[in-house]
Amino acid sequence: MRLGIIGIDNTHADHAVRHLNLEHALGSARVVAIHGGTAERSAALAETGGVETVAERPEDLIGQVDAVIVMDRDGALHRAHAVPLLKAGVPVLVDKPLATTVADAEAILAAARAGGVPVTSYSALRWAPALAAVGERAAEIGEIRTVVATGPVQRDSVYGGVSFYGVHAVEMALHLLAPPDAAPAVSVLPGAVLAVVPAGPAHGVINLVERGPEAAVPFHLEVVGTKGVVAEPVVLAKDYTLPSLRVFLEMARTGVAPLDEAELLAPVRVMEAISASIAACAG
Repeated sequence: MRLGIIGIDNTHADHAVRHLNLEHALGSARVVAIHGGTAERSAALAETGGVETVAERPEDLIGQVDAVIVMDRDGALHRAHAVPLLKAGVPVLVDKPLATTVADAEAILAAARAGGVPVTSYSALRWAPALAAVGERAAEIGEIRTVVATGPVQRDSVYGGVSFYGVHAVEMALHLLAPPDAAPAVSVLPGAVLAVVPAGPAHGVINLVERGPEAAVPFHLEVVGTKGVVAEPVVLAKDYTLPSLRVFLEMARTGVAPLDEAELLAPVRVMEAISASIAACAG
């Protein structure tokens, strides 16, 4: 399978090239074309991974690849980069977040429907071993009532504000819940943002802690059930992006998306609500 990457300023691009082109960790799938970044960055990544093509435009990848990963750090760029490929019938993984607005997210999903191809988007933390471990212990704790996901946030990030880091914790919480059935209640605090998301008989509690100048709060997950509690640190190991690549390649091969449209839109809706609350407080 021939893969393309758009938006190589993210270190996830380095991980993908390492896993696929250098380690051959997922069979014959490899990155053959890239777009984005400075000339120096793209040349260095292409040389490191033996990538044949450095494209001038995202559309130039059409016809050269079987599937594409859109990896721009700033989610506001994802719509413009993903839509032309999807309309042309190219399956796409949009690295977190799918978009920074619900309107952009819906446009991406509409393009996938128009092109007749699958699209997906997720934080790599959705497929972290800690989440799988919680799932395996679900019978021990009974029906889930609360999922508390903690992670760092940088409200003034130039890469889309709170969405850049905050979406990790949002997706960890929502992955274990039904899609939210109401808007979140958001509390904006001096050093953190707290969002409570109703989801059927349960709630997601998303605890976003402002990054410090030298350190950030580690990712953590706690699940409260009717019979017990499970708590797990979510550790980013050296190969933490590999499971997410495996999920994407399975989608590209089978045409079956791992997440439905409601699941894809849910974190964008939550992040949009959080961003609006922060803006209201700042105003």
